[in-house]
Amino acid sequence: MKLPIYLYGHPVLRKQSVDISPDYPELKKLVADMFETMYASEGVGLAAPQIGRNDRIVVIDADPVGESFPECAGRKFTLINPKVEVLDGDMCSRSEGCLSLPGLSEDVKRVEHVRLSWLDEDFQPHTEEISGFLARIVQHECDHLEGMVYIDHISPIRKQLIRSKLGNIVNGKIRCDYPAKYAPKK
Repeated sequence: MKLPIYLYGHPVLRKQSVDISPDYPELKKLVADMFETMYASEGVGLAAPQIGRNDRIVVIDADPVGESFPECAGRKFTLINPKVEVLDGDMCSRSEGCLSLPGLSEDVKRVEHVRLSWLDEDFQPHTEEISGFLARIVQHECDHLEGMVYIDHISPIRKQLIRSKLGNIVNGKIRCDYPAKYAPKK
């Protein structure tokens, strides 16, 4: 089932997510719904806060960008309670967008090499060193679990320049090609 994407300004996007346990109700259905929602929205990653849940769940299918970024080819996974450890201090700036910030993209500096530890949807543990654009996708999605969005990484001047666009998202003055949940009216 396709779920609505919660847009910038909605309080759920600013809350820190909590770990889930193996008795989480209907986890496999939720993961399937998250993948369906991500595909319908043409994303490569989706975190639970983006569908209104403050649970540490992320789905990623980076294969669509695998031609441009070989480290992404064939990479599809579910991250339960992920933890990201920075391994390389070198920063690289690339353009990022987000389903929760439709119509926007900004250059964001991120490290190029991380160690990712997570549980899969069967609660089997995994640890892997990840580099390049795949590391960027993982960091972007895991930021959502910490109540952050990618524009939190841009300069105050840059943020000021996109202020009216952010206001349009918050005030529901934009249209998405996918179902969306706008910030509640004050």
